[in-house]
Amino acid sequence: MNPVLHFFLSRSAAGILALSFSVSGCAQTTTQSIRQWSLAPFLRPANPQPIISPNAKSTFQDPMSGKTSFWEANDTFNPAAVVKGDSIYVLYRAEDKSGVGIGERTSRLGLASSADGLTMQTRPEPVLFPADDSQKEFEWPGGCEDPRLAVTEDGTYVMLYTQWNKKVPRLAVATSRDLISWDKHGSVFRKAYNGRFFDVPSKSASIVTSLKSGKQVITRVNGKYLMYWGEKFINLATSDDLINWTPEVDTRGELSALVSPRPGYFDSQLTECGPPAVLTKQGIVLLYNGKNEPGKKGDEKYTANTYAAGQVLFDKKNPGKVLDRLDKPFFVPQESFEKSGQYPAGTVFVEGLVYFKDKWFLYYGCADSRVGVAIYKP
Repeated sequence: MNPVLHFFLSRSAAGILALSFSVSGCAQTTTQSIRQWSLAPFLRPANPQPIISPNAKSTFQDPMSGKTSFWEANDTFNPAAVVKGDSIYVLYRAEDKSGVGIGERTSRLGLASSADGLTMQTRPEPVLFPADDSQKEFEWPGGCEDPRLAVTEDGTYVMLYTQWNKKVPRLAVATSRDLISWDKHGSVFRKAYNGRFFDVPSKSASIVTSLKSGKQVITRVNGKYLMYWGEKFINLATSDDLINWTPEVDTRGELSALVSPRPGYFDSQLTECGPPAVLTKQGIVLLYNGKNEPGKKGDEKYTANTYAAGQVLFDKKNPGKVLDRLDKPFFVPQESFEKSGQYPAGTVFVEGLVYFKDKWFLYYGCADSRVGVAIYKP
């Protein structure tokens, strides 16, 4: 008989959610503390499987090389997501077989859709890729990587992604009205401080959103658009137009590190921004990816170099102020497809978050090779 999972939630006077897992037919129960403000628990569907996997048959005519490209033959991972109409749309990073090792191939962004958030229909050709355009200097030959996606109240889709020319990774922005045709606007920091941060490596941006009439949309905070961004540590940036962004700096003119790695914790090596942040009554909730330092510098309860997901709460009146932070990851690699592929140490790299049919759907990269999903019902 297949075991049946049961989940129990209880809340203490301190506002801590205790999540217990019990398995029918198995003498095993695990408890994890989750803060009242956090978005959790996210649970995998029954019989978890990747929802997007590499496809060796997909081809398109690459405008840079002039050759036929098997653009998603090697890996499909690190997805963004948004709701459009009655479906969820997922933008995912796909790699061809043009190189060996992470970052050595060319990445392009594919598009998939789903009426239930679980079963995906993918397009045969990518929707964003290096081309003979104004951004080719910054996107070729490495490509377009790791998108995050959100939508304005008037229906403009805003994608923040990494341009990789195999020299400097740059955080860039593109906009669309239909998720298929995209206008590239280039580096988000090309104008700020007279271009001072244009050649400084940048990636991973989580724009602030909120729920309005059941729809998750990009939201101003204190009159400005906000995004948390960064890989080694978490920074803040503001914008008036969603295209040009100004990073926050300290009194010395250096980037303000709002959240940094913590020795001895699951996020001891990196704290990299995940999907769009969510403005709630309690504050701004940001999901991020923590990388575990090997040895005693990290948390020895988790595999060395593994990526697991954490959450941090910022003050909505002072978005640079941290109010609380989870000490344990709310989501960790556990399935075989999350621990095998390009990154066998294990990765659940969260990048896509959408509110759909009264539930939160979280889309994540699995070991830099496939796409998975987990669901939280408030």
